[in-house]
Amino acid sequence: MNSITVKRRHPLARYVVLLLALSFLGGTYALLAPGPAGQADAASASGKLDDVAEGKSLFTAHCASCHGMNGEGSFNKGAASGPSLIGVGAAAVDFQVSSGRMPLANPGPQALRKRPPEWVNETTVRQLAAYVQSLGGGPTVPAAEAVDPAKGDPAKGGELFRANCIQCHNFAGSGGALTYGKHAPALGPATPTQIYEAMATGPQAMPVFNDSTITPEQKRDMIAYIVGLREEPNPGGNGLGRIGPVMEGLVAWTAGLGIVVLAAIWITAKKRKVAR
Repeated sequence: MNSITVKRRHPLARYVVLLLALSFLGGTYALLAPGPAGQADAASASGKLDDVAEGKSLFTAHCASCHGMNGEGSFNKGAASGPSLIGVGAAAVDFQVSSGRMPLANPGPQALRKRPPEWVNETTVRQLAAYVQSLGGGPTVPAAEAVDPAKGDPAKGGELFRANCIQCHNFAGSGGALTYGKHAPALGPATPTQIYEAMATGPQAMPVFNDSTITPEQKRDMIAYIVGLREEPNPGGNGLGRIGPVMEGLVAWTAGLGIVVLAAIWITAKKRKVAR
């Protein structure tokens, strides 16, 4: 039986079997090998690693003197001169650096918004944020869709704002004084991204409104309300900074009383001239 099978086997059969096996392996690899999406993921991972490396160089040059070489914080005479950045997240870095609050120019009760230094731009902020994020996680920079005012509900956002924010930021987001020399800044100059990041990270004296307290959708609604406030007209004329009725009343009282006093002086002086 074996001899008959051997005689029937074609001399090229082994090559045909080998060719079929190679074709099968090639087809299987083509189906399972990573395609463009996998290559994009690899490129994205490589880009993130590059951002972390560049961010570390920026951190060493501009931040390490206060926050420590590895973001662990520093102390001066037993008091913290630069808090630890481990776990604060990329959102905190993006907020502080993009708004010019950091690097801190002069120590004080509160870091003030100012024009960022020349080395700060969109790329360097992203790199610095990526490095700090790598130190221990934390809130990340929100996506553009998450802070788009056009996709929020300003009516719902107004309710949330009045319930959680007007005690410090004023009903119109104009800010106000706090204790120990601190203040709630005006929200007019803040970008939608910075508003979201402030709620997520709680800078300065501001409490943290995490996603369990105010959901991302509610944050977007509040952003829509705050942005809408900037476009509202002042029906009474000059808004006086929208500081509130106390300031408006003070200005009205001072101006009105001043006019009355000047009018009384003018009338009295005129009568004296007539009497002579």
